Amino acid sequence: MTPPFSRRQFLAAAATTTAALLHPPRLRAQPKTAPDFHGSIVGHGSLRYRIDKRWSKADPQKFPVRDCHEMVQVADGRLFLLTNHPQNNVLIYHTDGTLLGHWTLKLSGAHGLTVHTDSEGREFLYLTDTSGRVLKTTLEGEIELELSHPSKLGAYKDTDAYSPTETAVSPSGDIYVADGYGSQFILRFDHQGRFLGKFGGKSTQPSNPGKFMQAHGVALDTRGPEPLLVCTERVRNEFNWFTLDGKHIRGVYLPGAYVSRAVIHGRHLYSGVCFGAKPDDYRMWQKRGFVTILDEHDKVVSNPGGQKPTYREGRLQLLLQDQPIFENCHDVCVDSKDDLYVCQWNSGNVYPYKLHRES
Repeated sequence: MTPPFSRRQFLAAAATTTAALLHPPRLRAQPKTAPDFHGSIVGHGSLRYRIDKRWSKADPQKFPVRDCHEMVQVADGRLFLLTNHPQNNVLIYHTDGTLLGHWTLKLSGAHGLTVHTDSEGREFLYLTDTSGRVLKTTLEGEIELELSHPSKLGAYKDTDAYSPTETAVSPSGDIYVADGYGSQFILRFDHQGRFLGKFGGKSTQPSNPGKFMQAHGVALDTRGPEPLLVCTERVRNEFNWFTLDGKHIRGVYLPGAYVSRAVIHGRHLYSGVCFGAKPDDYRMWQKRGFVTILDEHDKVVSNPGGQKPTYREGRLQLLLQDQPIFENCHDVCVDSKDDLYVCQWNSGNVYPYKLHRES
């Protein structure tokens, strides 16, 4: 039986490894004798998928990747993958895995990728680089806007750390930046890049709604009567929802799941679990990733690559990897046919795996 656990236990365990995971040693690819899992069925209930590990048809000699951080689908169906390989920051795919194009801004810290359609129907990408850059580009990679460093706008002191990890864009065009590897604020800018405010900030408490230990992700959740921001609190295994002006609404605790950004599609929330726990050790363990899926009631309903979610007396039990299909899941892209694409960090330079919806 899994031993009792609490937010405090997870926090104490995670604190010993968080700093090291920001700059870890690179992992080698799995040996050829490792289980392949290609064609395996994963997931639970009505959300089950067939794994396609060889989906990408890109030539790794011509189009190498380091970390496949995030992926989005644009209106015409193309998939845009963000990598931190300076040779290929963006790879553009057909859903069948054919490589359609590529471009780069030579960003070695490319981390977050968001697509937004403006009021005139034009699509733009928002890229975060952990070195401190946030860029708005066309789909062809032309820079339209670069946000100023918050210390130049009166938002931070010159000595405050700034290492952005993610963006979200509101219906009005306001840009929200998660400073997930820096000072742990969510910063708000208007569509022209003018600073409007911030909320959050660093926390060291096991439970401290409205503040963060690692504000790794931010996304727009439009499933309710009004749009909300859902922010990833990775170290505390949480998602937290806020109004667009930064008022905390609610949170959900996912014991053992060191989650990445939330991806909203239909009535579900999807996320890559980058690090996982062990039954007797709650630290942030690499190579124990999987995907988790929550319904509109914040209940975990499927864990592709992970064990079946279990609730006892209304309390979610420890979430664990089931089989080593994935190493470190950094993002999930859900396409128009409800198929998934899983991007991985520090996992042997692998391209995304495609998960074909089975049910």
